[in-house]
Amino acid sequence: MNVTNALELHRAVAAEVLPEPSLHIAGSAVTSTDRGTLDRIDPTTGQLLASFPIAGEREVDQAVQAARKAWPAWRRMAADERRRILWNIARAIEAHEDELNKIVALETGVPLAVGGMAMAIDHFEYYAGWVDKFEGVLISTYPGSALDYVKYEPYGVVDVFVPFNGPIPNAAMKLAPAFAAGNCVVLKSPELSPFGVMRLAEICREAGLPDGVLSVLSGDKETGQAIIRHPDVAKVAFTGGGAVARSVMAVASESLTPVVLELGGKSANLIFEDADLDAAAQMAAMMSAVMLSGQGCLFPTRLMVQESVYDEVIERVAAVTTSATIGDPLDPNALMGPVISEDAADRILSMVDAARKEARVVTDGERIDTDLGGNCFVRPTVLADVDNTSSIAQQEVFGPVLAMMPFKDETQALGMANSTEHGLAAYVHTNNLKRAHRAADGLVAGWIGVNSFPPMAATAPFGGVKASGFGREGGRAGIEEYVYQKTSTSRFPRSEQGSRGVVMETSGRAPRLGLRAVPGRSTC
Repeated sequence: MNVTNALELHRAVAAEVLPEPSLHIAGSAVTSTDRGTLDRIDPTTGQLLASFPIAGEREVDQAVQAARKAWPAWRRMAADERRRILWNIARAIEAHEDELNKIVALETGVPLAVGGMAMAIDHFEYYAGWVDKFEGVLISTYPGSALDYVKYEPYGVVDVFVPFNGPIPNAAMKLAPAFAAGNCVVLKSPELSPFGVMRLAEICREAGLPDGVLSVLSGDKETGQAIIRHPDVAKVAFTGGGAVARSVMAVASESLTPVVLELGGKSANLIFEDADLDAAAQMAAMMSAVMLSGQGCLFPTRLMVQESVYDEVIERVAAVTTSATIGDPLDPNALMGPVISEDAADRILSMVDAARKEARVVTDGERIDTDLGGNCFVRPTVLADVDNTSSIAQQEVFGPVLAMMPFKDETQALGMANSTEHGLAAYVHTNNLKRAHRAADGLVAGWIGVNSFPPMAATAPFGGVKASGFGREGGRAGIEEYVYQKTSTSRFPRSEQGSRGVVMETSGRAPRLGLRAVPGRSTC
């Protein structure tokens, strides 16, 4: 396909599926603001995809106030009605799956063959079932009769940030549990992929989500900070890089707004000599340097192989990466598209150039001229004999780059794997069951895969430790991020007191308000 044909195809698909660039506030589309617009360049063709409005403080306040207005009715809605709405959203995403995949392919370069909507559907289905499953806790009390119980309460208005590399699945991971718990959400869309979540907002409304429960604001750093600083925002959920996360925490700390952070990783992947080398090498190569063009926070980008099979695994990994079909993400046969932007390609290639001085180049990453017009295609890079303390081994590249290094034994492998500031995911390949369990226990990370790259099912908690963030998405832990516990205690008179009133517990001080004191007890 030449440049002219690629441009024609992308323009035709954009005209078919791209939503009108707008902010979504209380069910209304806002197409212009005082702050102007931002441009989104199609990473495949290098041409303007569309311009979209930047939300300012006025639009932020409108969205938050709409959420505050919608919240009382939403949190009190009958559980079966709210459950039905979440289920309907899952069905609506399923019905629009092809359309959403095309939008994401245009704005991010993720191939149609990769998709990702199944994860979004899974999360809305799963958390639809949680709407009526939160059970309170009855607390045993002493020294007298009392009813002491705990309820789970929604925060109110939640601010959600999603990353560019999987905007719709990542949005679903946050929206579904937040809605199920009874919260309203103001979502800040990614600057590099705003259109998928714009369409998601429309789909949610069409599926019956009441106006104000979800608003989607596009914009820049200033927009995001304005949302966090709004006094009616009760919690922030952020997925992205560590540098931006520190900024988010700094702004949230001004008002002590709680945050949940899912951040980057530099995940280790351990292959022992007794592993299925074909399967292990296939997973290692595809899920680090091919899938999503390496732009995944939990990808196994540090490959550590036992010395006895090290050279053999290098050959297998190289064969996989060099055979990957790279091309137009709208081509159903393409497994790998461009990286998100030209700036990202420059940064990735700069890191590869620096690593060449110290590591052995197995497959040489370089910019690819695909005849599609864009300048964002980067060939997969495999580097061997990497020093585990080097920048390429310690810093998240977020691109199609795999760093390989040998290890002697299990003890050294675990030590190398854990010697990073990150702790999002880790992987181990072995047919020794005892070793598998020992390694999973010894790896310091929140997400462990044994002989596989496990699917991010909605049923399982996902999140990191150390510089990879805190808090969890998925499972019961995921919905608990969007509620707080409220304890209510009601004390009753003892039978011998008659109807005089409750017992006041003091430290032997004289009773006040005519209530009998119980020596040795204090109320505060």
